[in-house]
Amino acid sequence: MRATGGPEVLERATIDLPEPGPREVRIRVRAVALNHIDIWARRGLPHFRYEFPHRLGADIAGVVDALGPGVTNAKVGDEVIVNPGLSCGVCERCLRGEDPFCRSYRILGENTQGGYSRHLVVPDANLLPKPKALGFREAAALPLCFLTAWSMVVHRAEVRAGQTVLVQAAGSGVSSAAIQIAKMLGARVLTTTSTAEKAARARELGADEVIDYTTQDFVSEVKRLTAKRGVDAVIEHVGGDVFAKSILAAAWGGRVVTCGATTGFTPSIDLRHVFFRQVQVLGSTMGSKGDLFEILRHVDSGRLHPVVDRVMPLWEAEGAHRLLEERKVFGKIVLDVD
Repeated sequence: MRATGGPEVLERATIDLPEPGPREVRIRVRAVALNHIDIWARRGLPHFRYEFPHRLGADIAGVVDALGPGVTNAKVGDEVIVNPGLSCGVCERCLRGEDPFCRSYRILGENTQGGYSRHLVVPDANLLPKPKALGFREAAALPLCFLTAWSMVVHRAEVRAGQTVLVQAAGSGVSSAAIQIAKMLGARVLTTTSTAEKAARARELGADEVIDYTTQDFVSEVKRLTAKRGVDAVIEHVGGDVFAKSILAAAWGGRVVTCGATTGFTPSIDLRHVFFRQVQVLGSTMGSKGDLFEILRHVDSGRLHPVVDRVMPLWEAEGAHRLLEERKVFGKIVLDVD
């Protein structure tokens, strides 16, 4: 993209083959998955800084193609996935394993070049072995949404066995991961969606109850399904009225964890429901590099798996963006890089 705007700003172009620097590797990208962060970056936000032409794409799977000086943990030919979070690696927060709090933290495709290309140079610290049971397309659907969902469910919401969790918008990449993670931890999982097809897929992932938000009020349904108690945690990224109503769906002392606002940044909130019922509202962005190792162990064991809605060629990225914006997918769209 040479400017921000609608899907039409995405164009096919030739770029120079990048060379890796010290402690960097060049990846031959085989697949890259879409996220809502691609849409925000394409549209443009005030805090984004672009070097045009800009390439989107945070979720990348591919093969190590070249090594820069000093690389010791990779070799040419390794099949890898790329952790999408970039940080300095030497500050106090990074050394604590809190790299998303690094002052220089960036996400591939957001404030730096991403993986909508045949080749990409990344730090060697961002490489993890691709799970052997997964192809490149499935592997590309893993990193960002599972890191985000893991941080939300495990670290921020602190979900435990026996609790009840509401996951908003089951069809998103983050939510399809959060449903699996919460269920793996032993929680009862409620979720919302808009069609019978998406409801069936949510149940396949482990959802115990599915609420159709187009015909049902999800707060009323949550109260009914929990004997008026509410849920212990809400996993939320929709924003707007959904975020405000999620507070009403939480139990006394419950937690509402948000990582985005796809329908609006400025909800109207009745603060009495926050302080009087002692509901905790928590923000979350991505997760630490170390978390992805644990996530991949669960993927290897079969307890977690990426959800791919469809695969399209990289050159059809414009159409893929339109599908994602129109909410016509369940899970991830993956772009195949030939």
